[in-house]
Amino acid sequence: MGFENKMIASDDPDEEETPEEEEEEEEEDLVDPLDTLREKCERTDHCVHYKERLETCEARVGSRSNTTEECTEELYAWWPGEAI
Repeated sequence: MGFENKMIASDDPDEEETPEEEEEEEEEDLVDPLDTLREKCERTDHCVHYKERLETCEARVGSRSNTTEECTEELYAWWPGEAI
């Protein structure tokens, strides 16, 4: 009774998918839930306001060569997961 004698076959011919099943899998488009939240958020006044603040902060920080400022507060205020 050795461990070497036990093997699991992953390509079992009895479990092959039919071409129809393979085609259905290819047709399914996965949607990122975060993208859905962002799109939903962009349609609300709350998110639009905070996104503008984030973009203003990013422009300000990006225009400076030596700054310790980060836009963390603005990012979390806008972040769709927190805003909705």
